[in-house]
Amino acid sequence: MNTANLALRFLLELAALGGFGVLAWNLTDGWWRVMAAILTLVVVVTLWGVFAVPDDPSRSGNAPVPVPGLARLGLELVILLGGGLAFHYAGHSLAGIALVALVLLHYALSVERLTWLLQQ
Repeated sequence: MNTANLALRFLLELAALGGFGVLAWNLTDGWWRVMAAILTLVVVVTLWGVFAVPDDPSRSGNAPVPVPGLARLGLELVILLGGGLAFHYAGHSLAGIALVALVLLHYALSVERLTWLLQQ
């Protein structure tokens, strides 16, 4: 995966986290807002970082909990596209649409990695 696409992926990860955080914030009131946003981000970051395909060239290669490529791809799609849906449900539809469009662009530019993932 080229450097520009890796940078796009990193930004998409951050944006998806933002979507989940904003939705958690909007769904709660009072001091629970902070707790809900933090807990949501901890769960999403943990899922993203722990479940990986061993020797994934687009990551460190480290897989704390090894999973098949199809499972990792599913997790990525749930988190990245879920971040877009989270923005939408939080009332930021334009941000959600932009995130989903950029996720689709990222995967369109990642055919080699998709092929590798599906072979694992």
